[in-house]
Amino acid sequence: MNISVELTLSPLQDTFEPIIIAFIKKLRDSSLTVLENPLSTQVYGEYDVVMSLLQNEIKEAFELMDNGLLFMKIVKSDRSDYEPHF
Repeated sequence: MNISVELTLSPLQDTFEPIIIAFIKKLRDSSLTVLENPLSTQVYGEYDVVMSLLQNEIKEAFELMDNGLLFMKIVKSDRSDYEPHF
């Protein structure tokens, strides 16, 4: 089963950029489709592969910060080719 995941990582501390950059680079290094915009990062692929990657990378990102939030939305389909119709 393919999924689409939208992630917004928000470290609640002054030095947040290196944590976000490291997190995104780790996602990019995977074999998955990763798309980014200024507000979030999207990851697309097979459920078990995506969730295994996210489990490891989220834990590592959280270990690098004092406090933080991660907003995650999961859609049960690969929406990587979505284009607006308007």
